[in-house]
Amino acid sequence: MGFSEFQLGLLGFPALLILIFLRVPVAAALFVVGLVGTYIVEGNARLMDSQLKTFAYGQFTSYSLSIIPLFLLMSEFATQGGMSRNLFVAANAWLGHRKGGLAMAAVGASAGFGAVCGSSLATASSMGKVALPELERAGYSGALSTGALAAGGTLGILIPPSVVLVVYSILAEQNIEKLFIAAFIPGLIAMLGYMITIAIYARVAPDSATEGPRVPYAERFRALRSVWPVLLIFTVVIGGIYTGAFSPTAAAAVGVMGTAIIALANRALNWPALRDSLLATGRTSGMIFFIVVGASVFNSFLSSAQVPQTMAEIFRSTDMNPWLILTGMLLLYLILGTVMDSLAMIFLTVPIFIPIVTQLDFGLTPEEVGIWFGILVLMAAEVGLITPPVGLNLFVINAMSKNVAIGQTYKGILPFVASDIVRIIGLAAFPAISLWLVRLMS
Repeated sequence: MGFSEFQLGLLGFPALLILIFLRVPVAAALFVVGLVGTYIVEGNARLMDSQLKTFAYGQFTSYSLSIIPLFLLMSEFATQGGMSRNLFVAANAWLGHRKGGLAMAAVGASAGFGAVCGSSLATASSMGKVALPELERAGYSGALSTGALAAGGTLGILIPPSVVLVVYSILAEQNIEKLFIAAFIPGLIAMLGYMITIAIYARVAPDSATEGPRVPYAERFRALRSVWPVLLIFTVVIGGIYTGAFSPTAAAAVGVMGTAIIALANRALNWPALRDSLLATGRTSGMIFFIVVGASVFNSFLSSAQVPQTMAEIFRSTDMNPWLILTGMLLLYLILGTVMDSLAMIFLTVPIFIPIVTQLDFGLTPEEVGIWFGILVLMAAEVGLITPPVGLNLFVINAMSKNVAIGQTYKGILPFVASDIVRIIGLAAFPAISLWLVRLMS
């Protein structure tokens, strides 16, 4: 029985998931399914003349993508410069005397580090090195310690600048400055939600957390002064973007120089540290760019099979409630997050979803829908980073805690996942939360 081009396009999704379940790297799975699908739909001519000859060059010469390795390098220099430790000490001085306060301090420090990082894994890794020994020494349970740090790491992509938002802005053709503005309040809500979750956790399971001594206010403000480099970098980078002083790519370059200078001033950036930072940036950038090429080939196959166009027409011609369609999309992100990397999810779904969602009637302009949907996608992708069994942050933190079984980490993350779901529901139900600052500054 023959299949139509649209049906062949739809068959690409289960084929892709089967390859991923067989442990084929996501980028390679996207690339293979895209090439085979293009050959079936378009024939050998398009495969050779368009896909194999020009795709990689066309993607890697994109000026927009240069911002990704710059933000990644900025996060590496920030880690080398000891900013995470200063943030944790300052946050602990203000919150450590509360029940579960040390875990709250780790979350608050993660939010601060996210302001100069843009990477979830880098935030989780850096804060884990600093906070995990302190949490273990203070008598916190392994479940709460690893759960709080894994969840706090996701703030690295929720607080601007965010690599994930940069990728979304490129795929959805949205304004990155407005996306950064829109993410600010939801990022703060995420931080407060995690702190409230820790407070509830510590009261439901009193043995899981302890209280530290109350620090005098003079010492608190002295600790607060030590985080001025983070505030300076964040103000220069994000403030420069908002005021139009320089483009997002130029802002990322300024951030790299600023964090490098601070790391040098702290005598933390020697030649071995510089080499390690460059190698780590190169490895992560290579992984992301390989996914970029694979996703581009796969999405080109879907476009040839008329999948985005046909699906958009189907949804436009039905009387289905727009909120029901949006709910289905968000549920799909939560499900995919259990088996797939967040960047791969975004590359795979955004080119299909954006033409659909921007044509739905939510009482917003198409640009506002694109920005609001981007924040929802960001939040859903962040849940994937801490959702068992494939949440990358869980494995990063658990590997650093030698005495905590992965099952305990899974148990400890569940309250934070519940907090994430409540926040996503709130942001979906009230778009003004994400759009208020955008409208104010526009």
